[in-house]
This record gives sequence, structure tokens and C-alpha cells, in this order.
Amino acid sequence: MTTQDKEHLDQFEIQREEKTKVLVSCQKEKGLNSCYPCKQLLPCNTRKEYVTAVYGSMSKGKDGGFEF
Repeated sequence: MTTQDKEHLDQFEIQREEKTKVLVSCQKEKGLNSCYPCKQLLPCNTRKEYVTAVYGSMSKGKDGGFEF
């Protein structure tokens, strides 16, 4: 992502990008391409924070459902 692209991100997108980096780093450390084969899938705080950040970027912090 370029500096110019980052200038157009809102706080929710920035949070999502940061959590994505942490998640991908964890996967690489464990030699995985996905969280699904990981034994810590369900209790994993890294994944929970990532999912929360993704939902936040989709809803822009508003409560309610999503329209795809």
C-alpha cells in the first residue's frame, strides 16, 4: 500500500490493516497460510481482534447488519 493510499483510509480501515499485518505475521510464524488448521483457532485473540477490525471497517463503527 502506498503512502497516498494510506492517506485515504479512515480509522477503521487503518485498524483493519494493522490487525491484518499481525494476523499474517502469526500465520507465517506458525508456517500456515490460514488460521483454520491452527489448534488455537477458536480461542485465538489475534484472530478475534482481526475479525472485529474487519467488521468495524465494513460498518464504520455503526451497529447493525451488513449489506453486501
